[in-house]
Amino acid sequence: MASVSLKKSYKCVQSLQQFYTGGPCAVASDESFLVCACDEKIKIVDLSNASIKSTIEGDSEAVTALALSPNNNILFSASHSRQIRVWDLSTLECIRSWKGHEGPVMGMTSDASGGLLVTAGADRKVLVWDVDGGFCTHYFKGHKGVVTSIMFHPDPNRLLLFSGGDDGSVRVWDLTGKKCLSTLEKHQSAITSMAISEDGWTLLSAGRDKACSPFTHLFFPFLYLAGQVEKSLIVSEVVNLWNLHDYGCMTTIPMFESLEALCIIGPESPFAASLSSLTYPQTKKRSDVPSINFITVGERGLVRIWSADRALCLFEQKSSDIAVSSGDEDSKRGFISAMLMPASQELLCVTADQQFFLYYPEESEGSLNLVLRKRFVGYNEEIVDMKFLGDEEQFLAVSTSVEQVRVYDLTSMSCSYVLAGHTDVILCLDTCVSSSGRTLIVTGSKDNTVRLWDCQSKACVGVGIGHMGAVGAVVFSKKQRNFFVSGSSDRTLKVWNMDSVSGNNEEVLTLKAKAVVAAHDKDINCLAVAPNDSLVCSGSQDRTACIWRLPALVSVVALKGHKRGIWSVEFSPVDQCVMTASGDKTIKIWAISDGTCLKTFEGHQSSVLRASFLTHGTQIVSCGADCMVKLWTVKTNECIATYDQHEEKIWALAVGKKTEMLATGGGDAVINLTSCDDINMLLVQEEGVLRGQELENALIDADYTRAIQIAFELRRPHKLLELFRELCRKNDMDDQIGKAIKALGKEELQLLLEYIREWNTKPKFCQIAQYVLSRAYSILPATEIVQVPGFKELLNGLIPYTQRHFNRLDRLVRSLCILQYTSAAMSVIQPEGNEGKLEGKDAKLPNAADIDELSDITSVEEEQHHKELKEKNSSKKRKNKSRHSASKKVKGGD
Repeated sequence: MASVSLKKSYKCVQSLQQFYTGGPCAVASDESFLVCACDEKIKIVDLSNASIKSTIEGDSEAVTALALSPNNNILFSASHSRQIRVWDLSTLECIRSWKGHEGPVMGMTSDASGGLLVTAGADRKVLVWDVDGGFCTHYFKGHKGVVTSIMFHPDPNRLLLFSGGDDGSVRVWDLTGKKCLSTLEKHQSAITSMAISEDGWTLLSAGRDKACSPFTHLFFPFLYLAGQVEKSLIVSEVVNLWNLHDYGCMTTIPMFESLEALCIIGPESPFAASLSSLTYPQTKKRSDVPSINFITVGERGLVRIWSADRALCLFEQKSSDIAVSSGDEDSKRGFISAMLMPASQELLCVTADQQFFLYYPEESEGSLNLVLRKRFVGYNEEIVDMKFLGDEEQFLAVSTSVEQVRVYDLTSMSCSYVLAGHTDVILCLDTCVSSSGRTLIVTGSKDNTVRLWDCQSKACVGVGIGHMGAVGAVVFSKKQRNFFVSGSSDRTLKVWNMDSVSGNNEEVLTLKAKAVVAAHDKDINCLAVAPNDSLVCSGSQDRTACIWRLPALVSVVALKGHKRGIWSVEFSPVDQCVMTASGDKTIKIWAISDGTCLKTFEGHQSSVLRASFLTHGTQIVSCGADCMVKLWTVKTNECIATYDQHEEKIWALAVGKKTEMLATGGGDAVINLTSCDDINMLLVQEEGVLRGQELENALIDADYTRAIQIAFELRRPHKLLELFRELCRKNDMDDQIGKAIKALGKEELQLLLEYIREWNTKPKFCQIAQYVLSRAYSILPATEIVQVPGFKELLNGLIPYTQRHFNRLDRLVRSLCILQYTSAAMSVIQPEGNEGKLEGKDAKLPNAADIDELSDITSVEEEQHHKELKEKNSSKKRKNKSRHSASKKVKGGD
C-alpha cells in the first residue's frame, strides 16, 4: 500500500461572518460593496461573496443612520449618541464629527454634489449640514412627530428637500428661501418611503396606514375609477401621487398592506423592458395621472409592481421567499427596505430577519418572473450543525437556532435556498447522495420529528413521527443509503426505511421505523454508521458509547471510560475501531471487538464537541468549547497544529469526503472554510530559503539597501535590527540608511514603523530605533508618513517610551554635570613619584588601556595592603593571647 502523506497545515480560505443585525444600510454607486449596521459597529461587505472587507468601530451605541457620498469615498453615520461622524473609507479614519440634534438621528442622505448632508431626527427637526465645514446651513422645524424619511430632489438645479414624519405629513422645503413650501397631508400614519419620477414633477409617498373595511378593499378600484367613492374616505394602506407644480394630490392607490419601501421603475431598467412585452387586463387609464410604474414591498414579504395611471397591480409574487416555518400568521416577517441597484437596476430587498434578497426580472412564456439571484444572510445566530452537500461538495447545508435549513453556495457564499417545515429549532442534520443520484438531507428537530428533504425539488418528501423527545442526532447509511438512524432525548434509537420515498412523490410521505431500541440512560448526542452499514454507534450524556448491529439494533459492546458525556462518535474508515469525543476534554479510540481503549488524545482545554478522521484514518481533526480546532496524528498521539479562528464554542464540524476541506461553525455565528495548505507551505519554505541566501549574498557584497529590502520581504525584524546596527558603525551611515529608507514602499514603511515601535520599548535597542526614526523623518516628506495606515496608533506607541528614554538621558546628563563640577572644584591628588603632572590645557583624560592598567595596579596595591592588615591583626591576636595566658599564670600563683 502506498504511503499516505500526512497533512500538516490548514488555511482559512473563506469566512461567512455576521455583518447585519438590522437597521440602516447603504449600497455603493458602483455596487462593489454594501455598508451595514452591525450593533454598534459598521461593516463594509463585498457584494460578490458576502465577505467583510473592513470594520469601523463605533461609539458603543447602536447605529441609527448611514449614508454614502456619491463618489463612495465618504461615509456618514449617526448613532443613539446623537453624534454625526464623517469617515474616510480609504483610511477608515473619522475625519469630522459633531452633534446637532436633541434626539437620535433617524435618517440621513447626501446631495448629488456630496457637499451637503441632511439629517432627520427624533426631535422633529430637519437639519442641513455643510460637510467640509461641519456647520449647519439650514434649520427646518414643523413636523409634529419623529421625522422618519428624508430626501433631496434628484435634479441639482431644483434646491428642494422632502421630509416625511410619523405624523402622516410630507413637507417640501425650499433650500434657497429656507422655508416650507407646502405640507402634503393625506396619510394617516408614518411615512416610510418617498420617490420622485424621472421628469422630476411627481412625488410618490407610502406609509403604514391602516383600517379599511374588506368591502372597500374589494370594490375600491372599480368604485374609485367610476367616481363613486371620494378619496378622503379611504383610510387604507395607500400610495399617494403628488403634483409638484401645485402640490396637489393627483391620485391615491390602495396597497392593502403596510408598506416599507417603494421604487420607481426607470425607462432603462430591466423591469421596464420586461413589463413592456406583457399583456394586462383592459382597464381605464386616467389622463390626469402620469404613466409611472413602481415597485412596493411591505409586511407580507411580496414584491409587487403597480401602474399609477391604471391604479392596477401589474405583477405580484405567488409566494414569499421569506421562509416561515410555523403556521402562526403573526410570525410572518416581511421586508423592511428595498432599493433599485444604481448600475444593474436589480432589486435589493432587506428582510426583518437580516437577509438581503437580490432579484432580477425574467420573462418566460408571456409572464414576468422574479429570479432570486442571491440571498445574503446577515445574521446566522448560533451554528448547530453543518454538512457538505452533493458529490462535488459545492454546497453546505447549515442548521442554526431557527426552524429552517439554509443551503449555501460555497463559490459566492450566498444562501441558495431554504428548507422550511419544522416547527421548532433544528438540532442536527446529515446529507447523502442516494443510489439513484438524488441529493438528500435528513434533519432532526426539537419538534420530536425527523424530516427527509430532496434538494432537487427543494421540498420535504418524508416525515418520521414517533420520538417522544427532541431529536438530537441523525445519520444516513454509508453504503446502501436506503435508511437512516435517529437518536433522541427520549433515549431511544430508531432505524427509518427510505424505500418508499421516490422522486415522483408529490405528497409528504410518513416514514416507518424498521427497528427501535432503548439505548441509553440519558440523552443521545451523536450517531455514526460503519462504512459497510453493519454497525451503528451511539454516544450519550450517560458517559458511554454503545455499538449496535444493524438492522435489528442488537447490542454488540458498550464503551466505558469517559468521565463526561460523549458528544461525537465516528468509525474509522480503515480499521476495526471507533473514535469518541467527550466533555472530559479527551478523544479516545476503541477496539470494536472487545471495547478496549486503544488510544487517548489529550490537549483540549475544554469539552471536545466534534471529531472526525482525516487522511484515510491516519489523522484526526477535532474542535471544542475552547474555540480551538486541532489536527492530530493517530500513530504518535501528537497534536501537530492548532487553529483559533473562532471566538465561541465550535459546535459544528464538517469534513469534505472529496476535498477534505474543513467547515467549522459555532456560537459566534461564523462559518469558516479551511483547506489544506501543505503545498503552499512547502513553496513558501523553499522561497524563504532562496531569499535568505540572497540576503546573505547582499551582506557579503555590502549591498545594505538590497539586504534591507529582502529582510522586509521575509518579515525578519531581528535581521533588520542587525543590519541597522551594522550600518550605525559605518562612517557613511547617514547615506546608507537614507538610501535604504528611500527604497521602501508604503507597506514596508508601515512595517518599519511597527518594528521601530517594538525596538523602542527596549533600552538595549532604543538608540538604533531613535536614529532610524530620525532619519526617516528627515528624509521622507511629512505627508507621506502621515498617510501610513495606522500612523496614529504607531505614534501613540512611540511617544511614551521615547519620553522615558529622554528622561533617562536627562538624568544621566545631570549626573555627569555634577561629576564634572566636582572634579573641577577639587584638587587632583597624585601619588608621590609620578613625574607627569596634569597641568591646564595640556591635561588629557586617560584612555581605556591606561584605565585598565591603573585598575590592575590599584587592585595589586589593595591586595598587599589587605595582607599587611591581616598580618598586623594576627600579631595583635598572638600578643593578646600571650598576655592573657601570663595573667592566668600570675593569678594561679597567687
